Amino acid sequence: MIRCFAIDDEPLALQQLVTYIGKVPFLELAGQFLSAAEARQAMDEEQPDALFIDINMPDLNGLDFVRTLVIAPLVVFTTAYSDYAIEGYKVDAVDYLLKPFSLEEFQRAALKVKAQHEMRQLSQSTVSSPDSDDVIFVKAEHRIINLRIAEIVYIEGMSEYLRIHLASNEKPIVVLLSMKKLEERLPAYFMRIHRSYIINLKKIKEVGKGRVIMSMPVGTRSGEDLYLPVGDLYRDAFNEYLNKRVLIK
Repeated sequence: MIRCFAIDDEPLALQQLVTYIGKVPFLELAGQFLSAAEARQAMDEEQPDALFIDINMPDLNGLDFVRTLVIAPLVVFTTAYSDYAIEGYKVDAVDYLLKPFSLEEFQRAALKVKAQHEMRQLSQSTVSSPDSDDVIFVKAEHRIINLRIAEIVYIEGMSEYLRIHLASNEKPIVVLLSMKKLEERLPAYFMRIHRSYIINLKKIKEVGKGRVIMSMPVGTRSGEDLYLPVGDLYRDAFNEYLNKRVLIK
């Protein structure tokens, strides 16, 4: 299923979008909003695959909203003004629907979304090597990058994308991928300690109250220690891991 947001400041137009989405079997409505500002607040939690969004809205129009997204979902713009078409394609919109549009026109746009979604899933998948658990392949900046898992210090979740921080590279690798999907590919010596962080347990230097200190080698990030919080939801599992390994008299 392709999870999508419907965004339009006109209630009747928004309801039409919601109705049309409900008639397309591979679309799932993840949220409906009367403003781009409302949708932006929900982006971090829901992380939709696609947006069906009006352009001409007060306060924050659809074009400007999409431009603010670091990595945007697939976008279909809807508007009553044909002058916006060129601007819509400048932000890599999948399609552009001129109001009033029919269900058939909406379905054609939805099929374009589906095709690009399938291509994105294929190209953005993190794939383990079939012969070894030592490496993973990720797509970043239009390249497929081979990463040695042991080099990963921690993974940082940032809205709809991840930053993979490596011991051998000061600049993180940025990928469009869910935390859950990457977590499933990592070996047992990685643990999620916070909603926004997965750490390499072998890279822990010290554990303090409510936080871990990660060991950053000299030459990367100036050799400074890195402090990461342990979230309430993950504290028990992390403490259990530590208790099994702490040596006491």
